[in-house]
Amino acid sequence: MREINLRYVDEVYTDDGLIERLDLKYPDDFNFAYDIVDDIATAEPERPAMVWCNPEGEEHHFTFGDIKRWSDKTANYLASLGIGRGDMVLVILRRHYQFWFTAIALEKLGAVMVPATFMLKEDGLKYRLDSAQVKALICTSVGEIAETADAVQALCPTLEVKLLVDGAGGGTTDPALAEKAGIGPALSGAGGVCARRIERAGWLDFNAGVSAASEEFARRETHVADPSLLYFSSGTTGNPKMVLHDGAYPLGHLPTAKHWHNVVSDGGRHFTIADTGWGKAVWGKLFGQWIMEACIFTYDFDRFVPAEVLECIDRYAITTLCCPPTMYRLMVGQGLTGYDLSSLSYCTTAGEALNPDLFEAWQEQTGLPLVEGFGQTETTCSIFNSVGMACKPGSMGKPSPLYSIQLHNNEGAPCPPGQTGEVVIKLDPRPEGMMTEYYREPEKTAEVMLGGWYHTGDLAWADEDGYYWYVGRNDDIIKSSGYRIGPFEVESVLLEHEAVRECAVTGVPDPVRGKAVKATIVLADGFSPSDGLVAEIQSWAKKRTAPYKYPRVIDFIAELPKTVNGKIRRSAIRDNDAGNREE
Repeated sequence: MREINLRYVDEVYTDDGLIERLDLKYPDDFNFAYDIVDDIATAEPERPAMVWCNPEGEEHHFTFGDIKRWSDKTANYLASLGIGRGDMVLVILRRHYQFWFTAIALEKLGAVMVPATFMLKEDGLKYRLDSAQVKALICTSVGEIAETADAVQALCPTLEVKLLVDGAGGGTTDPALAEKAGIGPALSGAGGVCARRIERAGWLDFNAGVSAASEEFARRETHVADPSLLYFSSGTTGNPKMVLHDGAYPLGHLPTAKHWHNVVSDGGRHFTIADTGWGKAVWGKLFGQWIMEACIFTYDFDRFVPAEVLECIDRYAITTLCCPPTMYRLMVGQGLTGYDLSSLSYCTTAGEALNPDLFEAWQEQTGLPLVEGFGQTETTCSIFNSVGMACKPGSMGKPSPLYSIQLHNNEGAPCPPGQTGEVVIKLDPRPEGMMTEYYREPEKTAEVMLGGWYHTGDLAWADEDGYYWYVGRNDDIIKSSGYRIGPFEVESVLLEHEAVRECAVTGVPDPVRGKAVKATIVLADGFSPSDGLVAEIQSWAKKRTAPYKYPRVIDFIAELPKTVNGKIRRSAIRDNDAGNREE
């Protein structure tokens, strides 16, 4: 390892070895693709960059030399189609390895990558194409998203180029039929990359075009302040906001990988379970990990199956792992016996309530704590338990040294320990991980960047030791009989009951209280819905938290609505409740 990260950071540690201060440094023409990926590829072309596989049986091992070669070919092909500096390119590639070729190629061209989920329907896709003024779409053949794009193209005047990537199944093909379908081990190894061809009217074949392109690509002029990445971030109301990041954003993830994920640079493999349509993918499957010269692992699956993921950890000797608490819970429920997890050295989690029983179960069975972190699409990991820090189960940790963070009350004053307030981030100077703006929405930008602080909309409280404890989104807070109730605390209590496998807490209208606490619960095996079980769970909650917080309404369902990354969608539960009331 050449410690390339030290070119771009000055760090100060405490006597106990904890990170205390972190200042990033970089030239005006810094470009992640040239200055990190290509630099490593030139100095150590055989350094492992990514191990990729899918349930169909295909497997590839990419070195940094390979990533440079394929990203150069991709950049040349995209340039030949007129894609260049400042152009918006919508990228919907699930977990296909072509995402990484595309991401690095667009950085080299100075174009703006706009990742999106394959789950979009016509209205959502049209909104993204129009609002971001997308010039090109690079899309997977897996699923129905290409058909959706065809349906809306005529309504999107800025869209000039459509490229289709054959997704080699993407986990949707029955493994028993994969070989007969020409998908699987036959494509692995030398010459198998981008080997599959595809035809669809109105689309260009990405694999064919990239394969035929030259691998000689000269560095182009870019500036670190140029727009580089745009994500759509959905709230509880209105259309998704367009979160724009500049060329310094990748460096903002240096502490993500180094001080939170604790990646192993030589001989290690980091596995963040996230679809590339969501911001968590670049948190854990691209920027920080490659700045730290580490190898990432990608499993191109369709639906999360705990046994498959555990088998991947075993077979590929994963050293560091990051996924939402729900996925850890499902793996524990599946059972960890029969899998060799001894390669794991560090496990991180974010996005949902991490209750003590899950923390203890994972630690008991693996010997490893679950290390929490917090951040948003608008930021990098801004609060986390850093390497070497004693974890308090359920706490997000302490503010990242990259950010200056406070908790403010409704009057904008700092909150004392124990008092809930909004997480706010100081803007002067603007930290590298912070978005530049909500693209083309100055009013919305001004609403959150106010008085020298970025207002996250997330509520938390800090204890006497400076650890932050998440309460919930402003929009998720349940206001009942004058009390403000955060869903995380109630969910954590409910998850300790043996009958509760998963749950989500929301508010429902109540004529007396304004809102009543509702728990939507997926039962553990061996339990069935009954009035008696409702009463038992309610009594359990009353004894373990303030009485006004217990769920007055309990709904048992087979499966909670989730994002493709496994994060529970409380907004979908609220929307469903609202729809039922209207009917």
